[in-house]
Amino acid sequence: MFAWINFAFLLFASLLCLYFYVRSVSPAGREKVIGSRAYQLCFYDRIASGVLEFIITANFILYTFFPLPTPLPDKFPWPWWVSLVTAAMIGIPAAALMMIGWRDAGEEAMRPKKEHTMYAGIYAKLRHPQAVGEVFLFPVMAILLHSPCLTLFTLIYFPIFVIMCYAEEQDLLLRYGDAYAEYCRQTGAFWPKRS
Repeated sequence: MFAWINFAFLLFASLLCLYFYVRSVSPAGREKVIGSRAYQLCFYDRIASGVLEFIITANFILYTFFPLPTPLPDKFPWPWWVSLVTAAMIGIPAAALMMIGWRDAGEEAMRPKKEHTMYAGIYAKLRHPQAVGEVFLFPVMAILLHSPCLTLFTLIYFPIFVIMCYAEEQDLLLRYGDAYAEYCRQTGAFWPKRS
């Protein structure tokens, strides 16, 4: 019974994380409705989204102790060190990309500001480096936990992150207009464009 409760919390926390993140990247749209306090509220929504990611991580860990009764095995058929090496091969570049994106976004990574300028650094080549890096950390976590079912479940995060990025871009178009539209034409969303 606890396995089903934990899995329900995992699914609910994942969808709630999507909800709060989409709200957090919509300051310009929300400002049209509620005024300048929208930027501060978006900051609080970003914090809520981050807290939910920690809850998701806790649900992942609990799942290893309370797996669902599925036809999949509880553990991968290979030794754990193979999962560790696989997770490192995916996770190290993914975490590096996410951290570089976070660094280059500056304060805007957590706190949206109306007067913020468009990004430089890695953002000159890729529109969503943080998302591209972060989305792969969910499968990495599942692989580290040596769980086939969790690894399969993490596929849900790929469309979730696409929705998050789409919502963010709609708001950035409101904030920056034609300049952002031109940036989108020249810069790849998830993979750098050829010059």
